[in-house]
Amino acid sequence: MNYYLSALRNYVTFSGRARRSEYWFFVLFNVIFASLAILLDHFLGTDFVINSINGPIHLFYGYFYLIYCLAVLLPGLAVLVRRLHDVGKSGWFVLISLIPIVGSIWLLVLLFTDSVAGPNKYGLNPKGIGNHDEIDQVGNYLQ
Repeated sequence: MNYYLSALRNYVTFSGRARRSEYWFFVLFNVIFASLAILLDHFLGTDFVINSINGPIHLFYGYFYLIYCLAVLLPGLAVLVRRLHDVGKSGWFVLISLIPIVGSIWLLVLLFTDSVAGPNKYGLNPKGIGNHDEIDQVGNYLQ
């Protein structure tokens, strides 16, 4: 839950890096809360209805889900961009998902890829691995 709250606190911070765990825990809690919003819409009867010639069609989502999705749109995009920065890619790589099938698979592979060790042009490694260049004679990193 801390990763989810951290992503919400960094609402529109598109700079820096995000660990895999930060991104995937955000996705997990996002799915949970979106599902709860859908259930709330269903039980309160606030889901959207389309009138057709065959009768009304109830969509599975409604106002609560729509408000939730709009509220987490920018934090979700920001944590996605920071995750791409962590693997050494520009945030514009999000657009690779516009290529049918292959683009989404490539983006998913990038999101599962481990961090680039040490600092890159987007900042220090959030895991702290490889951020120090100097090592003493025993093999410990110097700060």
